[in-house]
Amino acid sequence: MTIGHVGERLLTPGEVAALFRVDPKTVTRWATAGRIGSIRTPGGHRRFRESEVKALLAELTTEAGDQSTPM
Repeated sequence: MTIGHVGERLLTPGEVAALFRVDPKTVTRWATAGRIGSIRTPGGHRRFRESEVKALLAELTTEAGDQSTPM
């Protein structure tokens, strides 16, 4: 059985949390709520596709930069 894309790096909740500067439990809540996709390992641990995490991070960073400041 193949999980994910061949050769794509999978990140732990801790690694994703560090990128977003949030607690790992927040990342788990996001996955449960469907905000970010996750893969379950045979041992039941969550892993996140690096490409999806970086795309979400770029999207959120762009949204934050697009907000105009009131005059």
